[in-house]
Amino acid sequence: MEEEKGMEMNPNKVQAKLVQAEPAQSEPAQTVPQVFNETVTKNKDRIALRTKDLGLWQNITWEEYHKKACWLGSALVSMGFKKGDAACIIGDNAVEWVVADMGIQCVGGISVGVYSTNAWSQVEYVVTHSDAQFLFVENEEQLDKWLMFRDETPLLKKVIVWDTRGLNHFKDPLVMTFEELLEIGAAVHRKDPDLFSRHQARVTPEDTAVLIYTSGTTGPPKGAVLTHGNVTWTAQAVARTNPVFDTDQVLSFLPLCHIFERLFTVFIHIRYAYTVNFVEKPDTVMQNMMEVSPTVGYAVPRIWEKYYSNVMIKMADATWFKRLVFGLSLKVGEKQADLVMNFKPVSPVQAGLFFLARVAVFNKLKERLGFERIRVAYSGAAPISQEVLRFFQSIGMNLIEGYGQTEGTGVTTLSPEGQVKFGCVGQAIKGTDIKIAGDGEILVRSPGVFKGYYKNEASTVKTVIDGWLCTGDVGKLDPDGFLRITDRKKDIIVTAGGKNITPQYIENKLKASIYINDAVVIGDKRKFISCLVMIDEDNVVKYAQDNKVQFSTYGDLTQNEVIIGLIEKEIKQVNATLARVENIRKFTLLPKRLYEEDGEVTPTMKIKRKVVNERFKDIIEAMY
Repeated sequence: MEEEKGMEMNPNKVQAKLVQAEPAQSEPAQTVPQVFNETVTKNKDRIALRTKDLGLWQNITWEEYHKKACWLGSALVSMGFKKGDAACIIGDNAVEWVVADMGIQCVGGISVGVYSTNAWSQVEYVVTHSDAQFLFVENEEQLDKWLMFRDETPLLKKVIVWDTRGLNHFKDPLVMTFEELLEIGAAVHRKDPDLFSRHQARVTPEDTAVLIYTSGTTGPPKGAVLTHGNVTWTAQAVARTNPVFDTDQVLSFLPLCHIFERLFTVFIHIRYAYTVNFVEKPDTVMQNMMEVSPTVGYAVPRIWEKYYSNVMIKMADATWFKRLVFGLSLKVGEKQADLVMNFKPVSPVQAGLFFLARVAVFNKLKERLGFERIRVAYSGAAPISQEVLRFFQSIGMNLIEGYGQTEGTGVTTLSPEGQVKFGCVGQAIKGTDIKIAGDGEILVRSPGVFKGYYKNEASTVKTVIDGWLCTGDVGKLDPDGFLRITDRKKDIIVTAGGKNITPQYIENKLKASIYINDAVVIGDKRKFISCLVMIDEDNVVKYAQDNKVQFSTYGDLTQNEVIIGLIEKEIKQVNATLARVENIRKFTLLPKRLYEEDGEVTPTMKIKRKVVNERFKDIIEAMY
């Protein structure tokens, strides 16, 4: 997919600040198989992957990882898989997922992840749109999705299942097990030991490595084409900002088909040879976090916000003495964070008090959360509440907000350790240029900018113009090159009085409340600002129990006057920090949970604003 040539930037649009990043170091462009082979050669007997089986952690060495990827890739080639062909993978994070991913890419194929929570119709869309030749599925549940559309995918040669529980008596000529595929590959490798390496050598940096289908907040997902050059360059660029070591441990639990998780579990991993630990299942993240105690952490804002609210709720139930000590320590920590994050000097007295707070409270707290070894932690994929970010910095955990998009291979800006500026998402990673257009849109140019959208030239030429990625986000650069995101360009509200409001800023302030899970600010062409509120069910239920509030269903809870009063108090506190025109005059608690299956949120838990506005339009109109 080629970008349209000779297309000029709109001179009225692109004026402004350009932050020229440091030039990337001159080094030969690389491919996934080249990087993988180099790391395997140096680290054969070291542990690459860990997974839990029957309650015990099992180790997979780099040599074993390579062997399985070799067998898998060799088997696919023997079954007619050619360079440039696509194969899809659907399932929760697992060793088999990354082995399939690596085997596909190493023989020149295009690896396409599919969200395990997708409905069968969404899976069909990705499989057919990507022209997939093979489909890897985790289990019976995912196989059932394929059975719903099996007659609509004539290009599929085989469906491979890696967890066969419940399928002992299932027979289908198109279906085989993961182990059977590896056995075929092992036989092919014995017969032709150089087949895998020959195909690896044919892969070039310009070849497509992966198709990442966007979450589709505004319509059908688009397949972003990322090359081997894109992903290998970005892996190095991230580590140049915050070093990565082969002794590091990470916990893999975000969806692997999202670029955020793919970077840490696959692309950065194969270059820097640390250990990836897979969670047992999505609902054991907190337990596995305590078992592994990773040295590098990363999650979407919803996860960090959940940890924050859990801590605050548990402290509310603690003894008066523990509450007193925690409250005093947190005040010391907040002062420390405010000084450090605004690059102001820390006095010896303040440093001493913070040391005592860490020893007395914060170190024990982090140990209970599994955060005691974290050197650096990242929040990405959506904006995080600044209050939540400040909390983690206050307890001595180096939580950094990064910024990027799938179309830029996930990372545009990061903050180096010790240089986190409050309210900003960091500086451009080395080799990346950022420009602010005349209308405030953030434009990005780097070796990580994608090749385009698969089978969608019209969207490609609108998104990449003259080498610049038009992000659709609005932001500002300060004199030091730190980027501040204000909102999505399409989400900015213009009230009936002509005032511009950035809803994301208000929503993030609301989400800092332990009782508010999410919010959608309304007000475009309206006389005042209103809001739809999604309660934090765990914390609100606890509040209801503590205050003897009677309810039987989730809907009852959201309509209860005491709970409405609780949320009103939280909103008033936020309003006090906002300009009068930004104040929320009316709000409604949504009477139902929002589900990905209903198309209301994305797999990374971002609200689909357009869907929610349409689905709850009667509630919205009632507020006006």
